[in-house]
Amino acid sequence: MMEESKLTHLQRQYLMECVKRGDTLPLQCHPKPSKETVPASSPPAHQRSRLSAKPHLRPASVCQAGDSYIREKFKPQARRDLEKEKQRLQNILATGKDVVEHKVKPVVVQTKEEEIPEPDRFEELVNEIQERREFLAEMEALGQGKKYRRIILTEISQKMREMEILDKKRSEEMKEIMTKDFPGGNKSDAHD
Repeated sequence: MMEESKLTHLQRQYLMECVKRGDTLPLQCHPKPSKETVPASSPPAHQRSRLSAKPHLRPASVCQAGDSYIREKFKPQARRDLEKEKQRLQNILATGKDVVEHKVKPVVVQTKEEEIPEPDRFEELVNEIQERREFLAEMEALGQGKKYRRIILTEISQKMREMEILDKKRSEEMKEIMTKDFPGGNKSDAHD
């Protein structure tokens, strides 16, 4: 391979010395003239920075020249509220439970469940039924009505059943509210 690449005798010798030492082969071969004799054991200065195939220790100056000794600056994170932490720990030690968090979370969830979902769910059901009717009309217009009719009508009946259940719950709640507000009116009705 060296003969085919048309290397000079000096270049061939230099490559053979690199192979004998176990060093990596240079990308460009520029051997020094024979007047300057270089000892075979020490590689040229430009090759020292490269990692050789053999493991070796690097001098301290080479290690310090890299970025490994530079410290990152401290960037403080957001701090915790120490007063809240103190209160929380006091509650844990006093009661054995994390009382503050448990009381706050269920109250928020309960108010949302009581006020928002029932009216929203009824409206959602109305919208879903309307969407299914529109879908069925589109499929019939495309000639695919038979394929989807049973599925869509079943889904619509399920939605309507759910709406009936919600309506019954609402009417029962209204009756309870009315009996609390007007207790005397219901007693007279019961006696008649």
